[in-house]
Amino acid sequence: MRRPGPSAPHIPSASERSIVPLAPHQFWQTVYPEGTFETQPADGFSDLYPASLPDGRQIALPIRILPGDGTSAVASMIVNQASFTVEDALSDAMAVHARAYDPEVVIGVPTLGLPLANGVARRLGHSRMVALGTSRKFWYSEDLSEPMSSITSPDHAKRLYLDPRMLPLLEGKRVLVVDDVISSGTSMLAVLKLLEKAGIEPVAAVFAMLQGDNWRQAIGEHDAPLVSRIHGAIVSPRLRLGDDGDWWPSAS
Repeated sequence: MRRPGPSAPHIPSASERSIVPLAPHQFWQTVYPEGTFETQPADGFSDLYPASLPDGRQIALPIRILPGDGTSAVASMIVNQASFTVEDALSDAMAVHARAYDPEVVIGVPTLGLPLANGVARRLGHSRMVALGTSRKFWYSEDLSEPMSSITSPDHAKRLYLDPRMLPLLEGKRVLVVDDVISSGTSMLAVLKLLEKAGIEPVAAVFAMLQGDNWRQAIGEHDAPLVSRIHGAIVSPRLRLGDDGDWWPSAS
């Protein structure tokens, strides 16, 4: 008698979410079919936000409360904790946006933007990408550096460096910037200022996730035309705590 094979992993439907919550290590591991989770639930969001890829498939993102009074939160994406399936799905969608600009070189922003830059560059048929760094090598120059912080590490500013040996690869080329998330725009501003010191103006920037809209003003004040050339594989809103204890999309 033929023995049955192992059953497929159970995918909780939107109606089952309150019964089958995801454990912390289960986030970012699965690309769910379209419609698995409600994108506009009547009772708000509790522990996760379902972000949709361009084809409708969904990635479950954990909701992280921001430092402060506990009333603001974001949907978090940490690429180096994601499954290869999720990373590939994000890179595929990012590469579609990138192709529209016909970039000749992809620049990766550390740390979490580097695997995505690798994936996007490969999908574009490039033989390599150029990685910015936060660890100063002895041959680096402070003239090609810029202080950088982020919404997830506001109190841990670091310096962003461009290896001077990489300049011949970038000068006069159509350069695309790739990173994991843009939220406040602070990290991207550091990238733009660093590239500006090297005489480089990127043709576009592509992210795994656009988080809220605060970044639009920050980038717009530095380079207004670039705002329309910033794209994301997925989009998530800033979240505010409602009187019901659930999280709701915020206008800011």
